[in-house]
Amino acid sequence: MIITVDGPAGAGKSTIAKLLAEKLNFLYVDTGAMYRALTLKAENQNMDYADIPGLVKMAEKTKITLEKSKSCKTIVFLDGFDVSDAIREPIITNAVYKIARIAEIRQIMVSWQRDYGKKHSIVMEGRDIGTVVFPQAEKKFYLDASAQIRAKRRMLELKEKGIDISREELITQIEERDHKDKTRKCGPLKIADDAIYIDSSDLDISEVVTTMLKYLKDKHEK
Repeated sequence: MIITVDGPAGAGKSTIAKLLAEKLNFLYVDTGAMYRALTLKAENQNMDYADIPGLVKMAEKTKITLEKSKSCKTIVFLDGFDVSDAIREPIITNAVYKIARIAEIRQIMVSWQRDYGKKHSIVMEGRDIGTVVFPQAEKKFYLDASAQIRAKRRMLELKEKGIDISREELITQIEERDHKDKTRKCGPLKIADDAIYIDSSDLDISEVVTTMLKYLKDKHEK
């Protein structure tokens, strides 16, 4: 079974998709982490984001794998190295769209992502999973939240890492990222016609997961 969770940056997709996968004993696939890992490699190699052929060649020679730790945390490996923390740095967050908008790289990523679906029952989250990667998925969710709420959540995450940034600045970054994600030519962020829309602005994590499980139970019973 394939379950997709799409939505904008900061909507809580990663945390919620991970918990949903645990509840169902499915494999959790964080596609955003895959794009972040490739962005990290581009940054480390001082790649020019305008050099699309060079970036595509780099991607073709890259190995990105996701593994589950004993504590159920997803570990991201880039060419054999654990980059789970490095890919969450602001410099990667602000640059990942430059990689994600490249059609040839998205084709490579989609191929990798579909391989997971062939081998496992999965919960996969991203921005175009239900519309492009797995349009035939058995259940699709679109998780959303206001920019203000997403900024508040992100600010708390960064504060724990010792990174100080204003909520206003984060709101601006989030709104800019939303615009870039929704207007890119390849795999834009949008709600699949058959997706279940959930606004998590006034819901906590457990409430969102419970809501998803209810929809899944209803489908199974039908």
